[in-house]
Amino acid sequence: MDKGRVRVLVADDEAITRLDLQETLTNLGYLVVGAVGDGESAVHQARELRPDVVIMDIKMPGMDGIEAAKILTEENIAPVVLLSAYSQQELIARAQEAGVVGYLVKPYRETDLPPAIGVALSRFNEFRLLKQEVKGLEEQLEVRKLLDRAKGILMDTQGLSEAEAFRRIQKMSMDNRKPMKEVAQAIILAHQITAG
Repeated sequence: MDKGRVRVLVADDEAITRLDLQETLTNLGYLVVGAVGDGESAVHQARELRPDVVIMDIKMPGMDGIEAAKILTEENIAPVVLLSAYSQQELIARAQEAGVVGYLVKPYRETDLPPAIGVALSRFNEFRLLKQEVKGLEEQLEVRKLLDRAKGILMDTQGLSEAEAFRRIQKMSMDNRKPMKEVAQAIILAHQITAG
């Protein structure tokens, strides 16, 4: 992704750090779309502005950066790079559990930011693709279960072989211009009504 088009939201409770980070990111060619001082505001702004990446401090008043990162990750809004003066193992473990894809320790160097942002964007896109793939596989599995159930009903009620039952569903799907999933659901529903 071209840096000039990467939209960044900054969250840090220290105004000087926040301004310094904004200036650094802007000088590096990123577009800073927002800057906030706490985790709750970061979540709210990220939901509204839909940045490409969020860079935030861990220790902030109210909701900390890790809690905010967890929400942004669960809602699939943006990848989070945590920027913190703290590098304790407990914080890193919490950050990993929250789905954080980048972690920089203060004081950071300007040259640390582009690789951290690049990796965060890449990992987040991989996660998105994996989620889509899992969703597709779950849908395929659901259709497969419905088809097996509908075939079983046709085999029991009409004395068809499995191949014949499948062809019958396939033909009904083509004749009615409906997906096989809908045909299978209709067969199952009709069987439930007549059996019930």
